[in-house]
Amino acid sequence: MMIFLALVIWIGGLCINVFLARSKHHTTQMVKIAVPVIFGLTVILMWECLVRGLGVNPVILPAPSAIAERFISGSHLLWVDFLQTFVKGALSGYLIGCSAAIAVAVVIDRSPFLQRGLLPVGNFIAGLPIVGMAPILVMWFGFDWHSKAAVVVVMVFFPMLVNTVEGLRATDSMQRDLMRTYAAGYWKSLAKLRLPAAMPFMFNGLKIATTLALIGAIVAEFFGSPTRGMGFRISTEVGRLGMDMVWAEITVAAMAGSAFYGIVAFIEKRVTFWHPSQRG
Repeated sequence: MMIFLALVIWIGGLCINVFLARSKHHTTQMVKIAVPVIFGLTVILMWECLVRGLGVNPVILPAPSAIAERFISGSHLLWVDFLQTFVKGALSGYLIGCSAAIAVAVVIDRSPFLQRGLLPVGNFIAGLPIVGMAPILVMWFGFDWHSKAAVVVVMVFFPMLVNTVEGLRATDSMQRDLMRTYAAGYWKSLAKLRLPAAMPFMFNGLKIATTLALIGAIVAEFFGSPTRGMGFRISTEVGRLGMDMVWAEITVAAMAGSAFYGIVAFIEKRVTFWHPSQRG
């Protein structure tokens, strides 16, 4: 019965989304929001029905209702973990790493020697596995959030650096020559022309870094952490087979990561409204 209900839910959700996609209002903001919301609800309801209908062991895959119940009952722990991992570790490392990358990109832009020397080193370091770097940084900076922020800095620095350097090269020679005819020096040209032109590239780096920051902070907590944090809680609850709490932590991480990405994308839309990618 539950399996049949899951099939009905899937067909119903599919029909509603097809109807909305083909309606004359399919380009409105409300429909654009409704389609993914309906799809998400359909998947959650199917998940609930299939888990209960097939009698899946909660250790393998708990039902959404069990996850929601654990989410509510453990909201205090989830909030403490969120503050430790996201606010202290991921966000601080993100701000430090991205700010440092932009500053270094400007220095590299001034020096062809650094372009040829530092960028290959950066690509090499960016390729290092996080599971190898995290224990080293935990030993250097301690078991609190400082070491997690250091891991995040390493993860976001070079993607942001490469995007910013590429963005600073986006202007053509005619635009730079025009600035010189206005007697604009390097710094004025940078502020008035090159940084604005680099914004789409920089926001690409910032959006990539949002996901890397949270992943880095969570993974770093597997290698040493005080008795709080998303990574600490996930590793602890897996050992105790408390998979409902693990999924609750995953839900918090997904919500925080999506909101973080959405905020950066919203700022990008306001700052780079002139760029072709933001039209339509």
